[in-house]
Amino acid sequence: MKFKLNTLLPTGAAMACLAVSSLAWSQDAFPNKSISLVVPFAAGGPTDVVARMIAIPMGKALGQTVLVENAVGAGGTIASAKVARAAPTGYTIFIHHMGMSTAPALYKKLSFDPLNDFEYVGQVVDVPMTLLARKDFPPTSFAELQTYLKANGNKVSLANAGLGAVSHLCGLLFMSQVGVELNTIPYSGTGPAMNALLGGQVDMLCDQTTQTVPLIKDSRVKVYGVTTLNRLAALPNVPTLNEQGLKGFEVKVWHGMYAPKGTPAPVLEKLNAALRVAMQDPQVKQRLTDLSSDVPPLDKISAAGLKTHLEAEIIKWGPVIKKTGVFAD
Repeated sequence: MKFKLNTLLPTGAAMACLAVSSLAWSQDAFPNKSISLVVPFAAGGPTDVVARMIAIPMGKALGQTVLVENAVGAGGTIASAKVARAAPTGYTIFIHHMGMSTAPALYKKLSFDPLNDFEYVGQVVDVPMTLLARKDFPPTSFAELQTYLKANGNKVSLANAGLGAVSHLCGLLFMSQVGVELNTIPYSGTGPAMNALLGGQVDMLCDQTTQTVPLIKDSRVKVYGVTTLNRLAALPNVPTLNEQGLKGFEVKVWHGMYAPKGTPAPVLEKLNAALRVAMQDPQVKQRLTDLSSDVPPLDKISAAGLKTHLEAEIIKWGPVIKKTGVFAD
């Protein structure tokens, strides 16, 4: 019996159909293995705390384990570049704070484009900050702190999580408004910076409430104020920096979740649905409330909501950073 060759081999159209069917199957099957959630800072820092908080309920919603992976360095740009180059399959996702919006102004050369090298999953959480010192730091009030800093200048050390980290930006804004120049010391993340503060190796640190509220309540650090315009429910006796004379001082850290550019829309939709489930999880909501952190409204826990917010934040922070004259190569 003879067969024509084209009855044995798929035509170009048939091959295309097979490819489309294979892609559709892979998206329908997503996820069929564990997912890596990349965090751009060290374990124990506030962004890491948020990531680990939502990883478990996200994993339950997806039916697979979500593993937190810390890729530290260069104010989060190392992790950002890593995810931008990752395969767009949905198995590598990324959580970053407002550093995504400040990187374009801070770095002369970036190996990624925050706006165009990622797909957007959704905004995650808004976190206030606190101005802290080691527990035996001499000033006992914010008024005393200002006098002490003006008298001692760069003898006082101010830790941060690296160039471009929110702790760094908060410190820059604080020094600008108080009119002092402190000795800033960068670490690989807020976790190591906090360990240095607790160990007495540095004097001060501006850090997020996801990490600081328990330490403040246990009197392991000294707190001089919060960076919101209104007092926090978790720290009702701690005044704002705004009410203590730094008018308009406000630094509230937002976080977003991203995936590599080209990740298929059906996969992004599943990731977004899992993120929404995690943000509505009763334990997550309670813990965030205890740490004075806010769950964004549902319209912000979306690709469009995050993209719009990132664009607005890039416009907001660019002039502020350029005015300070702080840049990295």
